Amino acid sequence: MQFGYSEDCLAHDPGSRHPESPDRLRAIRERLKRKHGVEYVEADPCDLETMAAVHDREYLEEVREFCENGGGNWDPDTTAVEATWDAARRSAGLACWAAKAALEGETGRKTPFSIGRPPGHHAVYDDAMGFCFVNNAAVAAQYALDHDDYDVDRVAILDWDVHHGNGTHDIFYDSDDVFFVSIHEQGLYPGSGDIDETGEGDGAGTTMNIPMPAGTDENGYLAAIDGPIAAAFTDFDPDLVLISAGFDAHQHDPISRIRLSTEAYALLSDRMRSLADDLDAALAFILEGGYGLDVLADSVALVHETFDGREPIEPDDDPSDKAIDTLEDVLDEHDLDVDVDSL
Repeated sequence: MQFGYSEDCLAHDPGSRHPESPDRLRAIRERLKRKHGVEYVEADPCDLETMAAVHDREYLEEVREFCENGGGNWDPDTTAVEATWDAARRSAGLACWAAKAALEGETGRKTPFSIGRPPGHHAVYDDAMGFCFVNNAAVAAQYALDHDDYDVDRVAILDWDVHHGNGTHDIFYDSDDVFFVSIHEQGLYPGSGDIDETGEGDGAGTTMNIPMPAGTDENGYLAAIDGPIAAAFTDFDPDLVLISAGFDAHQHDPISRIRLSTEAYALLSDRMRSLADDLDAALAFILEGGYGLDVLADSVALVHETFDGREPIEPDDDPSDKAIDTLEDVLDEHDLDVDVDSL
C-alpha cells in the first residue's frame, strides 16, 4: 500500500498519559519496516477553504487561534498544543491525498492509506471532541465531490472504529451524495448512533448505524458487510468508498469490549476491496482510532499484507444471535431485502 504520512503529525502531543499519542504512528511505522512494498507519501496541508466545506469557518479560526496561543484542554478528552493546528491541517490533507490517489486509479498494491493524526471522525461541524479537531474523512469526501476533475457524484463511507463516528454522521446527515455507515459498540462513547438514525431531508436513508453488542467478534462484523452494508452500498452506487479505519475494536484494545482479532482487519479489508471492485468504485483508507500500540501496528500491517497478496483466513464460526438480531433491525429500518440466514 501507499501510506500518507507526515512528521508534522507527530508534533501534536496531548501528553504522555493521553491514549492518542504520537507513539501510535511511530508503532505503525516501526511495524511496517518488516514489510515489503510499503511506500510513504507526504501531502500538502489542507487549506482553510477545503476544511470549511464541512466545518464552520469561525470554528476553524477559533481552533487556529487556540493553538497559536499555546493550546490546552478544549474539553476533558481533547487537548491541543501549539503544533496541533498544523498537524490537523496535515492530517486532513493526507486524507484528501488518499481520496485523490484512489480516484486517479491507485489500487491493488498501490491502494492509499492515510495515517495522519489527530483523528477526525468525532469532529462535528462546529466543535472538536473525542481527540478530533478536523473531520478528515468528511473533508476528503467533500473534496472529492467538489472537484469536477474526478467526476464523483456519490461517496460512501464505512466507519469501523469501535466508537460511533458522530461527527461524520452529523455533517452528512441531510446530504444525498454521501452514504455514511458506522459499525460501533453499542453504548460506548459518545453514546450516539442508534439504528433508527437514518438521515433526514435530502439525506433520508443515507445514514446507517450498526451498534453491535459488547462481545461481538469478526463473524458479526463480516455479516454486517455481507448483509446490510453491501446491499446499501450497491443501491447507492458510489464512485468512491472511504474507510474510516479505527483499530480500537480489537479484542486487546484497552478501551472497548468488541472482540475483533488481528485477522479480522484483513478480512474486513478484503471484503471492502471486493465490494468496491464490484461497484467499480475507488477505495481509500483513513486512520481513526486504535490505542493498543502493538495490536494497532499489527492490524495496520495486516491490512497492508492483504493488499500485498496475502489471503485472509476465514473464520469457522457463525455470528452471535445478538449480532444477528442487530442486523435484522438494521435491515428492517432500511427496508433491505437480505436473507439473514445466509449471513
